[in-house]
Amino acid sequence: MPKFLIEATYTAQGLKGLQKDGASGRLAAVTEAVRSLGGTVESMHYALGKNDTVILVELPDAGAVAALGAAVVASGMARTQATALLTIAEMDQALSRNASYRGPGQ
Repeated sequence: MPKFLIEATYTAQGLKGLQKDGASGRLAAVTEAVRSLGGTVESMHYALGKNDTVILVELPDAGAVAALGAAVVASGMARTQATALLTIAEMDQALSRNASYRGPGQ
């Protein structure tokens, strides 16, 4: 199943909710949301910096990731960004493909 890196930043209201639910409460909520889309949470971490949390998930496809992101953003409690992750084998396969591309000015 494809893996995705989800980075999230809480709004002020979302941070108040985190204080109320606790980090373990948010993990439970995220796990349930991901499970409802046919996926699993591999790990969830809180971060110091641009993003408040970093979550590694397996989901069936990009549509499931988009549905998750839309639900989170619609709550008004956080903003998200998702990145598709490739295995070493998938990257090797991608590198073996020939894309016809001409760089600017070449």
